[in-house]
Amino acid sequence: MNEEVTFVIDSAKESMDGSISHLEKALVKIRAGKASPVMLSTVMIEYYGSVTPLSQVSNINTPDARTISVQPWEKSILQDIETAITNSNLGFNPMNNGEMIIINVPPLTEERRVQLVKQAKAEAEDAKVSIRSARQEANKEIKALDISEDLQKNAEVDIQELTDTYSENVDAILAVKETEIMKV
Repeated sequence: MNEEVTFVIDSAKESMDGSISHLEKALVKIRAGKASPVMLSTVMIEYYGSVTPLSQVSNINTPDARTISVQPWEKSILQDIETAITNSNLGFNPMNNGEMIIINVPPLTEERRVQLVKQAKAEAEDAKVSIRSARQEANKEIKALDISEDLQKNAEVDIQELTDTYSENVDAILAVKETEIMKV
């Protein structure tokens, strides 16, 4: 196969890989009923004059499936951490015991699970749109190349197969996340 064609296909594959990794990161942030340190990844705290992620000023652990513990490296910022978690709109009610912050993660209601599945499906659809966009871009680049019609058709078939494979990957990732969310 032509080097230019190979480059275009590799470029499309790289873009589609990016779509999959973005989807995986987005789905990790969707709560699936059990506690995870990632749930607090968006919480920022004012620390010595600069806004810092919570994970850089404390240890965040999950002692069990329903609890997150946040142990700051300095006890003086306990109150700031508690306020930051409360103000983060995550729906958590942090408890300060003087040593650490303890967050009990409430079990999800059926209604909330359905909302989270919809959110996961929306993320998956965004990933598929991104994959199709990469296919469209690659097909444009193939058409712009000065190559034979047969080589062009073969490249387009290869790109379509790549697109189908990545779309199936998105469906598989979504199915796993959906099962995880709906599991009580």
